[in-house]
Amino acid sequence: MVDDYGIQELMQREVYIGEKLVGTVVGERFHPRDELVQSMRIEVSPEVAQQYMRKPADLAPLPKELVHSIRPDGKIKLSKSMRELQRRWRNTVRIEEQLYAPDELLDRAILDNDGIDIGNVTDLIKIKRTYKGLLVKPHFMIKAKNNLPDTIVVPCGQLAKTTARLDEVILKCSFSRLITLPSYLKLNSGEVIFDDDDLE
Repeated sequence: MVDDYGIQELMQREVYIGEKLVGTVVGERFHPRDELVQSMRIEVSPEVAQQYMRKPADLAPLPKELVHSIRPDGKIKLSKSMRELQRRWRNTVRIEEQLYAPDELLDRAILDNDGIDIGNVTDLIKIKRTYKGLLVKPHFMIKAKNNLPDTIVVPCGQLAKTTARLDEVILKCSFSRLITLPSYLKLNSGEVIFDDDDLE
């Protein structure tokens, strides 16, 4: 249904489940691969954020597949319940006060806080059903210089912010600091058991 509309037609439209205002569409990821743009970004109603999120977030993903139709009054009607949307929001990564779905993070460039391009996100890592890290394929020079394996896990706790147009995730620290952090060392030790569905 949503594929019949361009994002420009959906911008600033209010989103409803029944008579409950969920939020307002504010955009979507800018990426050439369609499979990585499966969610729209919505500004979540404070009441909904308070009630249906573990910790309230200002912006969150809205899976396009949940859009049922556009009502005669121009508002977007969702096909599922708040419980289903809540389930989807649990399956996200928090960066600043925003939630991001996996499709919004895959293939993003990872930069440290000095602007060094480390590599690209190839997968997300779950431990006990919660995303704990981004699986990153380091660029050749970074890999060779630091004697890294083909992929490394960057802890979600070290993600500082994203940039929309440049499609980047920026870390809170330098890369040299990152690879000494206990959370990084633990996730990359080979001793942590990741959930199987993320290692397909």
